[in-house]
Amino acid sequence: MPQAAVAWGEAALRLGARVARMAPAAQQRCQMTSSSDVVVLFGPADDLPWVAGVGYAAPSPDAPSLWLPTVWAPDVPADLLERALALRHGRTPLLLWPNPAAIVPLDRQRPLSAVPVVAQTGAKP
Repeated sequence: MPQAAVAWGEAALRLGARVARMAPAAQQRCQMTSSSDVVVLFGPADDLPWVAGVGYAAPSPDAPSLWLPTVWAPDVPADLLERALALRHGRTPLLLWPNPAAIVPLDRQRPLSAVPVVAQTGAKP
């Protein structure tokens, strides 16, 4: 079951626009983190919007601080991968995304009410 929507590039812009139109109650149940490349929206599966180009992620059942796409699994045991990534990056939880290949720190989730409108829309200041 997905617990996050993950969007890159143009899909991140569409996700930001969709988040801005979410019902206030759904916005209160969600959190977000973002960088210049990716937007990650966390929340209950029923609150995560469908947006073209967006992928969905959840914590690995075998390694709870390692988040993975819901339609992909690594070729190595998730618990070993989780430990290796945590040692290398010095923080958890981490999202391992295969395409584009990226490791995204997820330890700075913020309530949507605390995220600037710029981040929600994906616009550059």
